[in-house]
Amino acid sequence: MDISNGFQIEQPNIFVPWRITESELLALGGDGLHNVTRGYYTAPCVSVGGLSCTLGFHFRPPVDGRLVELEFFRRFAMPLADSYADFQKHFESVFGTPTKTEDGSDGFPSHTWLVHGARIVHYVFDRFGPEEHMRIQKR
Repeated sequence: MDISNGFQIEQPNIFVPWRITESELLALGGDGLHNVTRGYYTAPCVSVGGLSCTLGFHFRPPVDGRLVELEFFRRFAMPLADSYADFQKHFESVFGTPTKTEDGSDGFPSHTWLVHGARIVHYVFDRFGPEEHMRIQKR
């Protein structure tokens, strides 16, 4: 998947360009787009080779900003090891082996992919207990 110009969501079938504004994102449509706070929206979707999850859209600056980051997370809790393995499987199937892997937190490695003008990260860190992060950031 080439993500240099944006990100393809499989269901609903929507292409989201990088640097899009909030109003342009709203105009694309899609079911379930929810404004969490200024500069941050979420929507349930299927992407990255059939991965069903919630996708977060981060805009910088938060007011009148542009899309700079996508965040992938679970709507419903599942065991961390299962979630981690599932995210990793989908991202490796689409983007290949991570560019860099190093020791991480709570026994989970931290992975970074540098691909097509973006940086993808997958890691766990301790913030009131272990918390998984899966993000694509425009470089």
